[in-house]
Amino acid sequence: MIGRLNHVGVATPSIEESVKLYRDVMGVTDITEKWAMPEQGVWVCFVNLPNSQIELIEPYGENSPIHGFLAKNPKGGQHHVCFEVDDIYAARDFMKSKGATILGTGEPRMGAHGVPVLFVHPKDMGGVLVELMVKPDHAH
Repeated sequence: MIGRLNHVGVATPSIEESVKLYRDVMGVTDITEKWAMPEQGVWVCFVNLPNSQIELIEPYGENSPIHGFLAKNPKGGQHHVCFEVDDIYAARDFMKSKGATILGTGEPRMGAHGVPVLFVHPKDMGGVLVELMVKPDHAH
């Protein structure tokens, strides 16, 4: 049901500091500007790699879901992996039929790539928070 790996989400207390790491230490030159997604409670920035992306996510506002992660991991770290799917409803229903817990309402919401996304609880995914996203029309 899952397609290719789209990105790895990395939570960070500071996107600016994380960008310095990818740019100055790892030599990445293709990095997007930071933008706010208040409905998700995060600031977002993408580090574009030849074969995938790193999604840097920083808390936005007091109710950001990233606060809990950063409380346990103050320096940040891998937050989730994101896989593309052709049909998000079919993928959701398949995962649910196998006993996986879909987070939130279970309904897709708009993600940072401008396509619907869902998250699957890490307890059902080998300890990894999994994001499923509709395969975007454009490559990154």
